[in-house]
Amino acid sequence: MRSLNMKKSYLYYSIASIVIVASLSSCSKKSGTSEKTGMAYNKREFGGFEVNKKFKRGPGPGLVEIEGGVFVMSGSAINVAGEELSNYNHKRETTVSSFYMDETEVSNTNWLEYLNWIRTNYPADHEYYYNELPDTLVWRRPLSYNEPYVDNYLRHPAYQDYPVVGVTWEQADRYCAWRTDRVNELLLREKGYMTSFKDLNGTGNSNAAAASTNNSRGAFNTEIYLSGQYDDKGKKAMKDLNPANAGNAAGAANTGGRSGATRNVRLEDGIIKQPYRLPTEAEWEYAALGLIGNTQYENINANKIYPWNGLGLSSAKRNTRGLILANFKRTKGDYMGVGGSLNDKGGLTVGVRSYMPNDFGLYNMAGNVNEWVADVYRAKTFEAADAFNPYRGNYYQDKKVADPISGKIEIDKYNRPVLTDAKSYKKQTWAEKQAAAPAATTPTSNTYADQRGYRDKANELYGEITLVTDKSRVYKGGSWDDQALWLNPATRRFLQQDESTADIGFRCAMTMLGASEIRSTGKPQFKPKPARAFKSR
Repeated sequence: MRSLNMKKSYLYYSIASIVIVASLSSCSKKSGTSEKTGMAYNKREFGGFEVNKKFKRGPGPGLVEIEGGVFVMSGSAINVAGEELSNYNHKRETTVSSFYMDETEVSNTNWLEYLNWIRTNYPADHEYYYNELPDTLVWRRPLSYNEPYVDNYLRHPAYQDYPVVGVTWEQADRYCAWRTDRVNELLLREKGYMTSFKDLNGTGNSNAAAASTNNSRGAFNTEIYLSGQYDDKGKKAMKDLNPANAGNAAGAANTGGRSGATRNVRLEDGIIKQPYRLPTEAEWEYAALGLIGNTQYENINANKIYPWNGLGLSSAKRNTRGLILANFKRTKGDYMGVGGSLNDKGGLTVGVRSYMPNDFGLYNMAGNVNEWVADVYRAKTFEAADAFNPYRGNYYQDKKVADPISGKIEIDKYNRPVLTDAKSYKKQTWAEKQAAAPAATTPTSNTYADQRGYRDKANELYGEITLVTDKSRVYKGGSWDDQALWLNPATRRFLQQDESTADIGFRCAMTMLGASEIRSTGKPQFKPKPARAFKSR
């Protein structure tokens, strides 16, 4: 009962958070006052410094909230006999920050939406479309009749809600970036900060000429928009309170005739969503276990070896008694049970909302398909990784500056920022930055752009004594083609980031900013006193 209530609670608060964020855009910023200078915020006469005191965070579409905390990474690595599976990971107490995670795996329909966007926005760029096609040949095996899946699995409506497979880690990573831009573009256009989709595509009240002008800006990109290089201001564009811009009515023709200067939404406004990304291995394992359903007053009363409670693999509930709780291979040849009484009901994959979600509300965190995570694979990563948000795979890059005076960044043919290897591990002085600018494209021998695990160099013995390189990525969770051992969240395997299989898919995550505690209502809190109001004398 406690687990069910926990799921309902998470669902309720996820919906509530979305409603709050949706209403945020219609709330005006109330003027506050700096407790350090006495100057009023959000006032043109005081310089126009803007502070959003009404910010309420919430997840992007498809995500649920995961409240972070401490857990023993690889602590679930025991089998049903109670023996440790010590060869899969190093047990270590680890803390994970709160974050958001996809409720389900990314489906075929989700991926076809991605392909359709490419075909619509870049109809002549056949290479772009081809590079994002999943490899449907992953179904083809020498001694199996799988040709129907080669032809139908991705596109036929019979499989539209099944998880996409045949995607490489690199493709999944690019999908996350694309999804970020589509979510932020929809948010900005629907709320009137940018031209609406109806007007943009010539189906609204605005004339076609204006729509054509907007279309000429190219595909929306969040980073380009935040840098001020995507000039599209809608009917409810943000007012620019900077007194230096008071006479600038740029974009007034697109803002419903409103007078005064307007501006793009900024990161400081709290409207733009954080990037979608692949979860780290630690985030994935923490979310899969769902120990929040077994926790009371900071005590975990029962550990798990699967995303559900107990040692068994089948349901004990009256209506579903005996049914397998995940989609996996029970024996070397039993994929779905006996005809007339199918058990897990899936010969290969099944729909992304199959079976029961875990206590975080996440579906199929065991079985169905394995899932890519962000980390580069090393067998001993967690003996050395940080105990807070452990991750291996950092590759630091900067946006390439096109004009040092204006600060404009360079853009590629897809309207995305051009990235270059980072030149320093810390903020440079202005003099250092200017001196390095002419040689930006010529890294020196002592430049450590790739600080993966702090200069964790590529393995030069790949193919001789090891198959592990800096392009070996972790995947977790078990699949329709795996036996029960791999359903344990602690298990981990790896594959090269440019390879794909018929049993690996993925889901996205998003960083949660601000306080770690998601819900404070009813919990003891320290109540700080408000700042004292400043009175001039």
